[in-house]
Amino acid sequence: MADFRLEVFYTVAKRSSFTKAAEELYITQPAVTKHIRELEQQYNSKLFDRNGNTIKLTPAGSILLNHAEALFNIYRAIEFDMNALLQKHMGLLHLGASTTISQYIIAPILAGFKKKFSDIELKLVTGNTEQIEKALIDKEIELGLVEGRSKNQEISYSEFIEDEIVLVCHKNHPLAKTAEIEPSALTKYQFIVREQGSGTRQVIDHALKTVGLRIADLPVEIQLGNTESIKSYLVHSSAIAFLSIHAITKELLSGALRVIDVKDLSITRSFYFIHLQGKPDPIADKLMRFARLYYNLK
Repeated sequence: MADFRLEVFYTVAKRSSFTKAAEELYITQPAVTKHIRELEQQYNSKLFDRNGNTIKLTPAGSILLNHAEALFNIYRAIEFDMNALLQKHMGLLHLGASTTISQYIIAPILAGFKKKFSDIELKLVTGNTEQIEKALIDKEIELGLVEGRSKNQEISYSEFIEDEIVLVCHKNHPLAKTAEIEPSALTKYQFIVREQGSGTRQVIDHALKTVGLRIADLPVEIQLGNTESIKSYLVHSSAIAFLSIHAITKELLSGALRVIDVKDLSITRSFYFIHLQGKPDPIADKLMRFARLYYNLK
């Protein structure tokens, strides 16, 4: 439905490469260049700045990308809703979600999905990333949502949404009014950490290595098995913790918790859908598409 030239532009922008866009769209690189040139002529604006082998969006290109993303999301929503009218949707989906996703991400998605597909039964189990992957391999669930990815060759991963993990303390903590601390200062404070097998813990440990630290270097006051327990503990202690930004929205708005910036430390990750290798269960595929539309259009 969309102008193919716009699809070419979108792919180049997302891949930051004419060559990769050509490969993904199964067209030649000269064809990619031709489509971009036609768009630039149509809008009388340069869309990309080229410097050797690198390209970046111009201001005009950034504007066009924003509109292209919005347009493609609308097209996907139209296709999803029109297909839904033509099909009878019944069945059962066993779904697993790791703790952070289960507590702060998935509920409104499942509620919206049930409104649209009332005859589909959903059963959700919760655990850490390691447990959800095991449940998938053991065929106890057809679809999982996890906070990281392992190297298990039996599992297919596809990105869902981005997350940021931040350092948090109670509003009365000595660090609450500190704008930024050095990474070396982390070893001076007591920490609350997640259990082994937690996707959050794995991501934090990997990121700390970029500033010469490991979780093992941090003084651990207590290890807790879920985010809600950590937040409750924070309110009643002088410990600090790394938590998903999705998990502390209410506490930040109320002022109960504060974010502490750590110099040169950025902890980002993707949440992933997981299913066994091969074509996903039809209902699982439907839920994945619905969830992506939900976050793109909300």
